[in-house]
Amino acid sequence: MGTVKVLKKPHIVCVPYPSQGHVTPMMQLAKLLHSNGLYITFVNTEFNHRCLIRSRGPVSVKGLPDFRFETIPDGLPVPPDDYDATQDVPSLCDATRKNCLAPFKELINKLNLLSHNSDDVPHVSCIISDGVMSFGIKAGEELNIPQVQFWTASACSFMGYLHFSELRRRGLVPHQVENFLCNDISKTPIDWIPGMTNIQLKDMPTFIRTTNDELMFDFMGSEAENCLNSCAIIFNTFHEFENEVLRAIVDHKFPNIYTIGPLPLLEKQIQENELNSVKSSLWKEDSNCLKWLDKREAKSVVYVNYGSVAMMTDRDLKEFAWGLANSRHPFLWIIRQDVVMGDSAILPEEFVEETKERGLLTSWCEQNQVLAHPAVGVFITHCGWNSMMESVCHGVPVICWPFFADQQTNCRYACEKWGNGMEVNHDVKRNEIESLIQEMMEGENGKKEKALEWKKKAEAATKIGGSSYNNFSRFIKEAIYCGDQVID
Repeated sequence: MGTVKVLKKPHIVCVPYPSQGHVTPMMQLAKLLHSNGLYITFVNTEFNHRCLIRSRGPVSVKGLPDFRFETIPDGLPVPPDDYDATQDVPSLCDATRKNCLAPFKELINKLNLLSHNSDDVPHVSCIISDGVMSFGIKAGEELNIPQVQFWTASACSFMGYLHFSELRRRGLVPHQVENFLCNDISKTPIDWIPGMTNIQLKDMPTFIRTTNDELMFDFMGSEAENCLNSCAIIFNTFHEFENEVLRAIVDHKFPNIYTIGPLPLLEKQIQENELNSVKSSLWKEDSNCLKWLDKREAKSVVYVNYGSVAMMTDRDLKEFAWGLANSRHPFLWIIRQDVVMGDSAILPEEFVEETKERGLLTSWCEQNQVLAHPAVGVFITHCGWNSMMESVCHGVPVICWPFFADQQTNCRYACEKWGNGMEVNHDVKRNEIESLIQEMMEGENGKKEKALEWKKKAEAATKIGGSSYNNFSRFIKEAIYCGDQVID
């Protein structure tokens, strides 16, 4: 059998959308590519670059000779140096769409000039940009560089976004309903989207719910459609988990897709190297929570984390807190200071006093390690895609409290199709939270068993010879080395 001789080491430029939930999977992908002998340039926004340095020190962006960090501006006003909150999502989306193409092209040209003057830096051979950073497609076209989109959310949400324009054509959006979930319009059956069965309007990504989200409705719909103009699309999922919608994407929309998830499991295939110290967390992680978990019994702890962006009202925060307290189970709660709309997250002193012996509150953690801990019995989550994939990786059932974007779609699938989740009522009440926790922790509803089943299937997909493992190998061969090799 012939061997492949690479004429020139490929140079991949990875550019994530500048939010924690997008930076994390792009970093996992970049490490996997680097472990396969590729030269990587990882492009953060200047804002996130400063966040990394503040949370992990200058070493966090030092990189390696063949894994370098670069920056581009996001187009928003520069915040104070001590700003430690999530950027406004609509403003950030609008800014990246309007402002990032020119500086990104300048960066690519700079890298290629560096390549021309140095044998150590290869010419840029491929751009991998986030699925909502389609300026990467435009840059690739204008600079004649192959370009791949990495859709970091679920495949089911991708299909939902692809049909935003059809929702408008059918008159289902926009609408003037204030309390969408309390209105019959939310129960409108959506039975015409390929690969998505038994869903209602309320199960679609949430930017369809109000005219206040017109910018995000347009942005997400158009960015999903733009993905179809790229050479290929990568999904952080595995075929068996979203098989119906993945088949529909191939059959009806776009045949050249690669499912390579869950990335946390695929990343385990990387041998120990210098990149293990390179992390992507934009906030300082509290490692003490792992020591706290060490002192807890197996499957006894309720883990709570709403991700890096989700926000709630002060009323909902307090109702949830008392429901958590009244369940009487130990809990680890990751609670950002900016989780409450327009204010700091301040919990009642009575709650803190009552739960101090069995609860731990902290601002951020290394979630994949927490979910891997044997003490964790259930995960209360906003249903962001990284959280959903990590819960699958470790066989942890989920209590779903979705807030926005794809989270509602992921929630519906977890509760109705995948069978590993239960949903929090949108009108949060403490007694319902208490009941959900007790049922998931103490009941026999099959959710735990389903979670463990999916864990086994995810592990099989990412092991040598599994579907995701093979798809990743195929991606490197077809999309990266295509045209850049000889066979002898």
